[in-house]
Amino acid sequence: MNAPLTWLYVPGDRPERFEKAAASGADVVLIDLEDAVAPADKDTARATVAEYLSQPHDGPPRHVRIGDLGDLAALAGLPGLGGLRLPKVESTAQLDALDNLLPAGFRVHVLIESARGLAAMDEIAAHPRTAGLGLGEQDLASALALTASDALDHLRLRAVLAAAVAGLPAPAMSVHANVRDDDGLLHSTRRGRELGMFGRSVIHPRQIPVVRRAFAPSEQEVARARAVVQAAEAAGARGAIALPDGTFVDQPIVDRARRVLELAARLAA
Repeated sequence: MNAPLTWLYVPGDRPERFEKAAASGADVVLIDLEDAVAPADKDTARATVAEYLSQPHDGPPRHVRIGDLGDLAALAGLPGLGGLRLPKVESTAQLDALDNLLPAGFRVHVLIESARGLAAMDEIAAHPRTAGLGLGEQDLASALALTASDALDHLRLRAVLAAAVAGLPAPAMSVHANVRDDDGLLHSTRRGRELGMFGRSVIHPRQIPVVRRAFAPSEQEVARARAVVQAAEAAGARGAIALPDGTFVDQPIVDRARRVLELAARLAA
């Protein structure tokens, strides 16, 4: 399981933080040219980010959340650009427009942040330019006047289903805005995990270990997964397999058990 677990946002107008973010332990550094940069500073931030990405870098991939297509034109093709996050996607036409700006085969992570985006989410997820799907939960909650956590859970499940049908990785969770609320971050991230999401965007390095802890399989989950995999290997065949406790499991359960063990080993490392 190689999908990123933590995506650390860093403002595009704070170049002194770029390498600190890369050394934070995040799986992806997400340089932000949208909400984190004041309108008066956009041009300077764009030039700063373009200069930074003009060279390749070691360590985690550097992605950019663009603010407009001008950002895209300035950054496309730079050797240090590992990926792009496209905000406020509402239609496949916005993704079609990328053909004039990006090389063939370059795919982007899209953010759904409006009712129109939700309505078109299945088509957006299936578009050949889409590499991953995410929700802008704060914008959605505001636009739809949502106050119940169950309502956000419904939208998260919709995103999980749309991604699965399109063959995309499970969506990562949106940011938890209170950087001092470790308990709230841990609880909501575990809830996202229960709903089938994987990973989370964060806005401060201190949130990284909390997200990792939330997604780490428990000792009981690891023991169960190990028992399933050992039984499958002993059986030496695909199909229904009997566990020592009398439970029968089939191949999808075995595959999931292998993913649990892979994730546990990755986090232990």
